[in-house]
Parts: sequence; C-alpha cells; structure tokens
Amino acid sequence: MSSKNLADDVRPREVWAWAMYDFANSGYTTVVITAIFNAYFVSVVAEGRDWGTFAWSSALALSYFLVMVTAPALGAYADAWARKKHLLLASTIGCVLFTAALALVGEGDLMLAISLVILSNFFFGVGENLIAAFLPELAKGEAMGKVSGWGWSIGFVGGLLSLGASLAYVTWAEGQGLPAARYVPVTMLITAGLFALAALPTFLILRERAVPQPHLQGRGVISEAFSRLGDTLHHARRFRDLGRFLVCLVFYQAGIQAVIALAAIYAQQAMHFGTSETIMLVLLVNVTAAAGAFLFGQIQDRLGHIRTIALTLAGWILMILIAYRSDTTGQFWLAANITGLCLGASQSAGRALVGYMSPPERSAEFFGLWGLAVKLSSILGPMTYGVVSWMSGGDHRLAMLMTGSYFLVGLALLRGVDAERGRKAAVSADDHDAGF
Repeated sequence: MSSKNLADDVRPREVWAWAMYDFANSGYTTVVITAIFNAYFVSVVAEGRDWGTFAWSSALALSYFLVMVTAPALGAYADAWARKKHLLLASTIGCVLFTAALALVGEGDLMLAISLVILSNFFFGVGENLIAAFLPELAKGEAMGKVSGWGWSIGFVGGLLSLGASLAYVTWAEGQGLPAARYVPVTMLITAGLFALAALPTFLILRERAVPQPHLQGRGVISEAFSRLGDTLHHARRFRDLGRFLVCLVFYQAGIQAVIALAAIYAQQAMHFGTSETIMLVLLVNVTAAAGAFLFGQIQDRLGHIRTIALTLAGWILMILIAYRSDTTGQFWLAANITGLCLGASQSAGRALVGYMSPPERSAEFFGLWGLAVKLSSILGPMTYGVVSWMSGGDHRLAMLMTGSYFLVGLALLRGVDAERGRKAAVSADDHDAGF
C-alpha cells in the first residue's frame, strides 16, 4: 500500500495492522456463519427438522437486533471518549471465547447452540463496526475505496486460512470414519484460535488517533452517548445522501447476508453437496471474493463509488438467476464464482462509501449507523429465506429467488445517491452548523 493513499501521519505498516483484523475476523463468518457450523446446526443440532433453517435464521436475527440497538450509541461513546480500540478489544475477546464455546455443542443441543451463536455473532458485529471506523483516519478521502478494498481482500485470505485448516481436519476426520458431531466442534476451536492470534498486530500497532471530545455537562456516559446520537439523527438532513445510501444498503445487503448465512445450507439441501464439497465451494468463493475486493478497490476511486456498487448489484442479480436455475454442479460452481467477485467488491465498496460521506470527527458513530443498517439487513435477508423455505416445505430454490428481489430494490434506491454531494456535506460539517 503506497503512502500517497494514506493520511499524512499514517505508515503502511499501520494499515497492514488494521487490515489484519479483517484477516482475523473473516474466519468467524466463513467457518461459523457460511460454511460449517450453519449446516451442522440444521443437520445435526436441529436433527434435520423442517424448522432447522428458520431456527438458525432466527438466532442470527436476534444477534443482529442486539447489534442494531447498541451499535450507534457505542459508536457515539467511542467518538466522545476516543475509545474505539478499547471497545474493539472487548468485542474481540467476547467473540473468541463464545466461538470456542461452540465446541461444546452436540446433537440436539439446540438452546446451547442458539445462545452461543447469538453471543458470538453479537460481539463479532460490534467489532466489525469499530474496526471500520478507523478507515477515515487511515486513508485519504480520494483513496478510501482502494484502502478498503485492500483490507477486505486481506480479510478473505484470512477466511481461506481458517477454512483451509478446518477442511484439512474435516478431511482427516471423515477418513477416520468420525461423524460430524466429533469433528465440527474442533473446527470451532481452530477458528477461535486463529482469530485471537491474527488480531494481535491490530492491538499492538494500530493507533487510536481520535481525541476525547468536550463532554456534555451533567450527563453520564450512557446519557451523553445517546444525546450525541440524537443530535446526529436530528441533523440527518445535512447528510441526506448518506442517509439514502444507508437505506439502499439495508436492501441490497439483505440479499448478501442471506447468501452468506445460508450458502452452505443451500448447497447441501438444494444441490446435495457433502461437507467436504461444500467447504471446497466456500474456499473458491473466498478466493474470488479476495480478487473482487482487490480489483474493484483499485478502480473504485476512479470509476466512482456509485457505479462500482451498481455494477456489483447487477452481478448479484445474475448470480441469483443462475443459482435458481442450476440443475448441474457446473452451473452452481459458476454461480459461486460470480458470488465471490460480487461479495468482495460490494462489501468493500459499501464500507468505503460510508467512510467517504461521514464527518471526520464522528466516524465511529456513523459507522455505528452503518452497522445498524447492515444488521437490519442481516435480519431481513436470512429471515426471508428461512420463512419462505419453511412455508414452502423446504423449497430452497424459491427461497433464494425471493431474497434476490432485495438486490433489485437496492439498485433502484442507489440511483438517488450523489456521493460527491454527500462528501461535501461531511467535510463542511462543523460543531456550530451541524448542531454537534
């Protein structure tokens, strides 16, 4: 990463340390949410019942709801007290511990599994918002797409490492004739351990550049955090493009989150993939996702944030149609490749655009609003899929097609977003005019 893309006092090694958190936490989403534990939950923990996918979606939805109601206030607190890094450490410890505890879940342990998924995913979501809030401190405005894409591509490499290590163990265990209830718990320990180890550079090298802001007299920590959040929402008309994009993001991320949370379930239930084949599929998706995040990151700042996201949404719509009509393994692998390219690009581009249109002094708070939008979408998408598959008697193809409609709505809403107008509003915002 060239220094010319970074803020004046930022060195490349610090951006590498920031990106290493993407590297670290991607193992959680890849192994727990996307590839292994979700399918294990439906087939083993829920014992293959029709409501298994709905139960999994509901557990995720509750964890995302908890992130939604806490993320903006936590962001306001992190900005006011300059505590992003402290909160990030606490969320990391929580996610690592509860991920490791998933190793205790066996056949029929439904409530234990649901509780641990809710807790681990909650702490993951909090950390995801906080690490994103460092982006405006590290990258110049005209290079946020490139830096975000670079970090996200490194993240998918981390997902590959965790999934590859898990695949090696699963392959060995299956060769020994062990059932899933014996080897899936071990993959949870592998994932938790790699998360903790890979996150160390972030806490050792990344600096907290924010400084504590003047506090409101006579207010406690919680009261002040919500007061600051209230000010932001009250003056949201100053940031109308950011607000519209967050609404757009809710819809198109609903489709993305459904794919992330239910890809392995779809592969096994609709395409009849085995565990090893499913893991290989997700490995491929991570490779193409890393490539997509890196390549689109290189062109996003030149092509434009809005055009980049629109291009990826068109790709998502194409992928849904191919997956829905797939009746051969080759067609489904093609859909998986398109998924990877669009996943890396759209996730990175969305994060960069939020950073581009956020006031510099309130990055954690505005990324808390970003987190609220993403988590709301994480409820809508998987729940839509879960309800449709349940009500249709397990028709996963229909469920996939229905969640694909969210990409169409997102594409329509994106047309009203002006990134440059949003950037001007963010840069010109000051304490007096914005009411901060």
